[in-house]
Amino acid sequence: MKIALDAMGGDHAPTVTVEGGIWAARDFNVTVVLVGPEERIREEMAKHNTQGASIEIVHAPEWIRMDEHPATSVRAKPRNTMSVALEMVKQGEVDAFVTCGHTGAALAASLFTLGRIRGIKRPALTTVFPALHGSFLILDIGANADCKPEYLRQFAMMGSVYAEHVFGIRHPKVGILSIGEEGGKGNALVQDTYPLLEEALGERFIGNVEPKEALRGDVDVVVTDGFTGNIFVKTAEAVADMLMRVMKEEIKRRPLAVAGALLAKPAFKATGERLDPREYGGAPLLGVDGIVIVGHGRSDAYAVRNAVRMGIRAVDGDIVRRIREGLTNL
Repeated sequence: MKIALDAMGGDHAPTVTVEGGIWAARDFNVTVVLVGPEERIREEMAKHNTQGASIEIVHAPEWIRMDEHPATSVRAKPRNTMSVALEMVKQGEVDAFVTCGHTGAALAASLFTLGRIRGIKRPALTTVFPALHGSFLILDIGANADCKPEYLRQFAMMGSVYAEHVFGIRHPKVGILSIGEEGGKGNALVQDTYPLLEEALGERFIGNVEPKEALRGDVDVVVTDGFTGNIFVKTAEAVADMLMRVMKEEIKRRPLAVAGALLAKPAFKATGERLDPREYGGAPLLGVDGIVIVGHGRSDAYAVRNAVRMGIRAVDGDIVRRIREGLTNL
């Protein structure tokens, strides 16, 4: 298996992307193709022991910076890392593409190069999110700020397929994010989408879910528009980070609590790992005609490693073909 990795994607590229790519190649026994300026990639690779890691380099002299306009930059820089890697996906030279770069540019380049799966109206960005009991998928988390009911119906199908064939959940429970559990609650989009999901998903659709049900682990797939989903994820991550910081500050203010904190250090460490978004690495862009994983711009090497792992899991789950089948069933 070959995974193309955008060596210039992210706030700390190419340092962390090259390190994470080498790490992933060694741990997961795949070939990682680093796409970017060859000289810079080789400079970074020289800092690491690459023994046991299958690494290839494909030269791409341009890249999209985080402050650039996505669609305009993709067109203006035809030899950018994203477009070069996605063309390799299209030609079957690699099995998936992973980037921690500009999300909008990744979406634009994917649509320009790969296009949508036939019949899919809008691609959706999804991610795995930790819950009290297990985890859940949420989509869309930013690709589509404004949605129609039909878009959400397709998001639900794609999320259900992904949960079943990548995470092995035989009959995933799907809910739509709303302000109340009752079927009549929610804005016009939620109310208009509700009957479509009932018809399309049957027993898999469990109705409206509030954030508390999702974070408790009562649902496997949460469907929403990209504006709401993006705020949900960012707010939850910010609250988790704030709580960890507040706990540390309050412990330091109380000398007697320090001893107890030392005893509880393993529990704090385990809690941090459960809530750490780096464990999931990246979010699949579902609905484009190829496997694309988008990681956070602030990703470190460990997050890059795990983003590559998400790409491997999507390839193993044959997710593009499964979505085509799911669309036919709809």
